[in-house]
Amino acid sequence: MSSAVLLDRRDGIAFLTLNRPDRANVLDLEMSAALIAAVDALVDDQSLRAVLLQARGRHFCAGGDIGDFVDSIDDLGGLLDIHIPPLHRTMLRLATLPVPVVSALNGPIGGGGIGLALCADIVLAAESMKLRGGYSAIGLTPDVGSSWFLARRAGEARAKEILFTNEPLSAQQCLQFGIVSHVLPDGELEAHATALVTSLARGATGSMARIKALVDGASQRTLAQ
Repeated sequence: MSSAVLLDRRDGIAFLTLNRPDRANVLDLEMSAALIAAVDALVDDQSLRAVLLQARGRHFCAGGDIGDFVDSIDDLGGLLDIHIPPLHRTMLRLATLPVPVVSALNGPIGGGGIGLALCADIVLAAESMKLRGGYSAIGLTPDVGSSWFLARRAGEARAKEILFTNEPLSAQQCLQFGIVSHVLPDGELEAHATALVTSLARGATGSMARIKALVDGASQRTLAQ
């Protein structure tokens, strides 16, 4: 069986590909373990200059595996205690890599897939991409950084509305709300994402690392600082 996450390195670029299209790339234990291993392999890679996060199939990532939740209903807390903390540590490592991270959303995102999709510095979306929270519909709260990244991009009020109502948003609505950076025709997403990440990898990565640190921490500092 092929890996749930493919890691391909070319010319300083890491291509991270979610590879369970038959399961909507859900963040089950297998996918999470593969993602953790792939990101761990990048953290100490001194040749790394950029990352492209993408997925195969019709969905980018549908979030957690609801089937696993149902099967573990008598000890759901135990399952989440095993599953979530390591995934959260990996999300923090991925989001704070000192290189540009680009995500290419080829289709719908939901639940924890929101955090994975939006942790990137630049988020590209295909026209077929949709976003739906889903958490409150099944009595859960956001994980994988979904609420944080969504609030950071769309604002707190908009994020609460999205997560309260679970109404799906189209790619164009996500663009309007600042959730994604660009919307592209489905057939052009992969080429555009590859061209962008290649251009970034050829740039001054030391400068970009400092820019990323300055911008990401701006809300925690005064102008004088």
